[in-house]
Amino acid sequence: MLKKNLLIGRRESCDIVLRFANVSAHHCQMALIGGYWYVKDLRSRNGIKVNGLRVTEKRLDPGDTLSVAKHTYEVRYSPMDLGAVGPPPAESLELEVLGKSLLERAGLQRTPPGGKAERELLQDYRAMIDEAALEARKNPPKES
Repeated sequence: MLKKNLLIGRRESCDIVLRFANVSAHHCQMALIGGYWYVKDLRSRNGIKVNGLRVTEKRLDPGDTLSVAKHTYEVRYSPMDLGAVGPPPAESLELEVLGKSLLERAGLQRTPPGGKAERELLQDYRAMIDEAALEARKNPPKES
């Protein structure tokens, strides 16, 4: 089964472990939403970049480069294989969740922005990020 949330960092408890001194214990979080991966920086010391631009949160498209601290990786996946339908969603998860639904943007349904499913998705995502940040504060990385 494909995990929909991935924690990236230096700690062994992370889903993706990057054993580099300039990578924070809990550096960033990736979330699979609507067939697209999103990345969010967890207030890391050295930040993240997508396609060379520093970001705090961004949708990752196939072929994008993700830099964690100064370590760069190419993003490879197929949105359609992961359930994406229609045009790509907003660049920022918050804009997408608080904006129009996919059905509304396609002109198939008129619903008020921030419908129940979207609010629940945003709450789940924020809770996941808050939990990772809390864990990082409880167990700060040991300085070498």
